[in-house]
Amino acid sequence: MMPLDHHVAVRIGYGFEDEWFYIFAVIFANPGLFFDKYCTMTDVINIQRVDAQAGNSAVLNELRDKLSPRGDIVSPRGKALTEEVFGEPLSPIEVVERICSDVQSDGSAALLRYTAALDKASLSEDQLRVSEEELVDAHSKADPELLESVRRIRDNIVDFQTAILHQDVKISPRPGVELLQRYVPIRRVGVCVPGGAAAYPSTVLMTTVPAQVAGVEEIAVVAPPTPFGAYNIDMLATCYELGVKEVYRVGGAQAVAALAYGTDHLPAVDKIVGPGNLFVALAKKHVFGTVDIDSFAGPSEVIVIADGTARPDFVAADLLAQAEHSPGSAILITWDHQLVERVHAELVKQLNELDRHELTLDSLEAFGALITVRDETQACELTDQFAPEHLHIQTENPQKLMKKIRNSGAAFLGSHTPVALGDYAAGPSHVLPTGGTCSWAAGLSSNSFLRSGSVTEFNAGALRDIAEDVLRVAFKEGLTAHAKSVSIRCEKA
Repeated sequence: MMPLDHHVAVRIGYGFEDEWFYIFAVIFANPGLFFDKYCTMTDVINIQRVDAQAGNSAVLNELRDKLSPRGDIVSPRGKALTEEVFGEPLSPIEVVERICSDVQSDGSAALLRYTAALDKASLSEDQLRVSEEELVDAHSKADPELLESVRRIRDNIVDFQTAILHQDVKISPRPGVELLQRYVPIRRVGVCVPGGAAAYPSTVLMTTVPAQVAGVEEIAVVAPPTPFGAYNIDMLATCYELGVKEVYRVGGAQAVAALAYGTDHLPAVDKIVGPGNLFVALAKKHVFGTVDIDSFAGPSEVIVIADGTARPDFVAADLLAQAEHSPGSAILITWDHQLVERVHAELVKQLNELDRHELTLDSLEAFGALITVRDETQACELTDQFAPEHLHIQTENPQKLMKKIRNSGAAFLGSHTPVALGDYAAGPSHVLPTGGTCSWAAGLSSNSFLRSGSVTEFNAGALRDIAEDVLRVAFKEGLTAHAKSVSIRCEKA
């Protein structure tokens, strides 16, 4: 329960800065009514309960549809801001298309115009980039213990990302033939760091360090001009600690457009990574092809598979941790009927201890589920169908179940491996595919920042040995110039 001596806030949607996050408006008027409504203890959570033993998995499809990052839904506040800025009720997709087009054609002028209109921040061209003096100042003011944690986490990330980094492969399958697959780091990368409802130094770590391990030369960080974004001491200090000195005060679709197309004050990048709201996701999708992107991501999600050996308080804590994102999908799948009741009781108990009590409750009731299945085989089948961003297996033998599951962004095994370890410190990046895309997409890693290409070298003898096969296929395809480029060398050899 929220302490009564604190300022209390009610969530409201905040237009374009963060459609999926919330800002808080402090309530001064009629506080008694407010506390009666928002600060009472929760004793019942209306989370979906599903008996899937007969094969009913429709709830997973329904949840997947709810969590899909659609571009045609506008909140009332978003609609009002759209009409204020554009003079007409555009959809989010139309808004993104307009912003990207304007930034591409007008550069920094459009960037500043949209920053003023959407983020309510009036900046000059000289204020777009955070100066090195400001980064140094933030670093000097940051909590020394936080910086120590940043250094330790950086080392964890470096260890893992270095171990998995692709290396050049060279073979000589026949005399006179050299074949090389080489990996070259992307030259310049843009990183989106959210800043609507909270500061995210963890996102800086989980994006920039893998890029540095890959050998990326230039990293540009963009964050909205907010107290949680590009004016946040912890975020700026983390950038400086990691050696990232190119930080810009710009967020939303306009930041993505600037990174993709470049402006006078923000040079274009080759790839854009990092999380964001609906408008950031739609903008990344829009510019894909001009630049590479990490993924088209939606709200966060977790499936917890648990059996009778799992501790209900651990399971509940893991579900609440994901629901706390609000929105965030938190699903329990189990074949132990008693566990469902025990986890529900723990959810009620622990929910009342959370600072984000109301937001987490809303998320649990809208996107959560407690699903009972026949056995572990059906649990694995449903999990693969949902293809969750995060998978947490708390069973007697989690490794056994993991072998049966193909689709998950990141998996966490055992009772002592909460998803939060991956969010903050373990080593793999927390930037992961969502919305069912785990069936074909991978999470961000050091390899995401490499471009691979082949190098082929034949000598004259090796060319003659393979020429007959090349000529036969070229003639079959009617590409006589291709054939000639080989035969002329054999004639001259």
